[in-house]
Amino acid sequence: MSDVFDRHVSRRQFLSFGLAVAGGVITLRPRRALSAEPMVPRKATRWAFLSDIHIASTPKNHFHGHYPYRNLQKALEQVTGDLPDGVVITGDLARWKGGIAAYDNVQTMLAPVAAKRPVHLGLGNHDNRDDFLSAFGVRDENGVRNKHIVTANVGPVRMIILDSLLYTNVYGGMIGKNQRIWLDTYLRLCDDTPTVLFLHHAPRADLLDAGRLLEIAAPAKKVKAIVYGHSHKYDYREYEGIHLVNLPATGYNFTNAQPVGWVEARLTGEGGEFTLHAVGGSRKYDGHTVALPWRA
Repeated sequence: MSDVFDRHVSRRQFLSFGLAVAGGVITLRPRRALSAEPMVPRKATRWAFLSDIHIASTPKNHFHGHYPYRNLQKALEQVTGDLPDGVVITGDLARWKGGIAAYDNVQTMLAPVAAKRPVHLGLGNHDNRDDFLSAFGVRDENGVRNKHIVTANVGPVRMIILDSLLYTNVYGGMIGKNQRIWLDTYLRLCDDTPTVLFLHHAPRADLLDAGRLLEIAAPAKKVKAIVYGHSHKYDYREYEGIHLVNLPATGYNFTNAQPVGWVEARLTGEGGEFTLHAVGGSRKYDGHTVALPWRA
């Protein structure tokens, strides 16, 4: 199925798939519904979660023996082979410091999926917000200055994708006071649909205001999990019943003990099943599924 990645898609064609900005992330939507059947409540939804794809201006860029462009191709071949309901990438779309050419490559690679499914793109510390918005031809229009936030109701769960980018090419990240106020208010006002938060930085290590974020999330029982990347490690932890899901990097790993790949998530109102798909690095847990029940 690699031929789908050889299609040339212009920026105008890519945007015609339906591109919108809604808070911390660009949301790509299909132009029209794939089915004329009426929408009905769903008991489960299946998504592809990726992080740290690190696409450069040239496909030949490599690091630690890995070629991020090729690894993303492999991951997308698997995703398109059995299309999920949507895709989330939690930041570090670019290799080092953003760049229009890098984001043009991201657009082209994701276009076949974005034509059929929603794709939500987050921002990481190697992204440049201005380049990102310029490359996608959109303006920064949201209620939190210099932060982009997206909310999506996807069947039995709600997704909230936050923006932890502080400075481009600076390791640490921050949610920030205004975005924290927004999140606290939103969680107080929305219904009790099980909610999954997404951000780039690890909430207990590299996020400068991690404590304040967790002070908001912990009392909100509707928050069931936080999904993130940044560390290039595949890991599962827990904080006061909230599952902390550390996605593997899709672009490259830092040690041979870590996989390179993506996670397939099957989410219900009761919990989530997370399956690793390794396209490189350690394949020890390739195909392994972790079942996580939501806290009451």
